[in-house]
Amino acid sequence: MRTTALSILGRRTAAPPISWLMDLTLSRPRLISLAAGFTDNATLPVTEARAVLDDLLSGRRTGEPALQYGSTPGLPTLRELTGARVRAQDRATGEGRVHEESYAPAMLVIAHGSQQLLYLITEVLCDPGDVVIVEDPTYFVFLGILQSRGVEARGVRLEPDGLDLARLEEVLAGLKREGRLPRLKLVYLVTYHQNPTATTTGFAKKAAALDLLRHYERAAGHPIYLLEDAAYRELGFAGADTASALAAAGARGRVIYTGTYSKPFATGVRVGFGLLPEPVRSAVLRVKGNHDFGTSSLIQHLLAHVLATGVYDRHVKALRARYATKAGWMLGALRRHFPEGVTWREPRGGMYAWARLPRSVRAGPRSGIFRRALAAGVLYVPGQLCYADDPTRRKPDHEMRLSFGNAGEREIKEGIRLLGRVLSASL
Repeated sequence: MRTTALSILGRRTAAPPISWLMDLTLSRPRLISLAAGFTDNATLPVTEARAVLDDLLSGRRTGEPALQYGSTPGLPTLRELTGARVRAQDRATGEGRVHEESYAPAMLVIAHGSQQLLYLITEVLCDPGDVVIVEDPTYFVFLGILQSRGVEARGVRLEPDGLDLARLEEVLAGLKREGRLPRLKLVYLVTYHQNPTATTTGFAKKAAALDLLRHYERAAGHPIYLLEDAAYRELGFAGADTASALAAAGARGRVIYTGTYSKPFATGVRVGFGLLPEPVRSAVLRVKGNHDFGTSSLIQHLLAHVLATGVYDRHVKALRARYATKAGWMLGALRRHFPEGVTWREPRGGMYAWARLPRSVRAGPRSGIFRRALAAGVLYVPGQLCYADDPTRRKPDHEMRLSFGNAGEREIKEGIRLLGRVLSASL
């Protein structure tokens, strides 16, 4: 007799690392967390959101639709505003070629955060035993989705301007030799101010990666999608924007683009969006309909209003300036307190700095450095968690993700000072 009634998926799904990181933070009130991916509390648009909601709910004409069920694809006005926004962003870069139909409201799905879309896309494309190519390192919560679904991940190392294309071709060729190319369903890239490394992938690399996938499709026997996660696109505070893969030649029918309003506006709104080609979009809508009927109408109406009135743009501008300041505090503290032999790249957007220790030094969750950092009162995300369980290589264990998103000036400076003391005593 089985000892549990749980499904295979229920038994297979491991606890996400974010859960125990959050538990550590909550169980130690005095702990300085440079791990949490929370956004900046001081800039949350409380006053603006209250004013918009007061306006929406001031009469039945606007209040009733906001408080009623909506459609599964999402509020038409919000989809129209979102498509136009992404199109304008791509057009402003002057890169690639913008095709109006690639940004049409009919391509869009509004979801409860981009995380829901990442899960739904994986669910409708991948069966247990399939393969997904990811960056090495990558967004570790997405790795949890793959683990839960029984999907194998293959990592491709990152260069300063994004994916190592030569290594991508090696991985594709290797899958072909193994006879596993038909199991490859997509390549997942976090292309703007990447979580965790703050790397931005240039447009030329996106286009070249798409060309490579097209080249291997015949051997795969089906489309191989490029899933572009643009969650941090609007949080750039230095340098120019770059076009999405939607503007690349051959993008139509092959690029899935996801974004979010949670990180740039307020994480509590939990609204994301995706531009999805067919038949992926229809499949996602069928499954999403079984999940929730559709995303919260009230929050969608709130976002449509702030987008249409300029409230959103003003908030994002202020948030970028705030993160530029906070990144400066962290970089100054890193230069002051981290010992020789530790390196990092200066973030030009997003909420993270990625630090590398000498390769011989372990910084993973079971390492002495991690334990001593906790004892000193500071928490970071071990970089090891951001690497896929790729059977073709060992996981690096000498890196750490440091977040300046939620911490204040004192926490950032003191947290880095404490961590620097631990590292100086360990190297």
